[in-house]
Amino acid sequence: MCWSATADLVAGAGIAAAGVASVALAARRPRDLPLAALPLLLGAHQIVEAVVWHHDGGSGPATLAWAVIALPLLALWVPAAVLCAAPRGSRSGLLLPLAVGVATATALAHALATRTVTAEIRGHTVGYSLGLPHPELTVLGYLAATIGSLLLSGDRGLVLFGVLVTAGAAVSFTLWRQEYISTWCASAAVCSVVLTLWVGRRRPSSPRP
Repeated sequence: MCWSATADLVAGAGIAAAGVASVALAARRPRDLPLAALPLLLGAHQIVEAVVWHHDGGSGPATLAWAVIALPLLALWVPAAVLCAAPRGSRSGLLLPLAVGVATATALAHALATRTVTAEIRGHTVGYSLGLPHPELTVLGYLAATIGSLLLSGDRGLVLFGVLVTAGAAVSFTLWRQEYISTWCASAAVCSVVLTLWVGRRRPSSPRP
């Protein structure tokens, strides 16, 4: 989320460009591709929110698309992608965050299918409402699946990336909660660049004999 439609559009284009570079760098490591493609997803997410701004919030298709990406898709995508990219010895420990991600994504998908998600412009922020029955539990599951998988990845770069995501999310959430300004897009941009650098430092997979 950004503080205006223009900021969302510019940030989305920049983040997507980082995603293209990340995917190109990961081409010789197929297991890294899902994680390398994450900035592409985040960039598309920002561009969708620019449409939400343009329509002054509401409950239209753009709002629903934003929620589908932000909620069930990322809850499942991140732990699955980390499991693919993690060192072999750490993969068994990542099955738990993946299972939590599956459960969380299922609950969120059901909520989106049975409830109406709405967006409201609040100054320099956008507030989204879905009316989840157990929001605290859902948020806990979401964080355990996404940030938890990064911190348990067994890869030093991904662990540091998880710490950066945690710090950026905490700052962005604090500012957004006060309805002062939304800086999620800035955090997503920084994280996307860091992730692209991580992908670039990875060695290509050794060819099979």
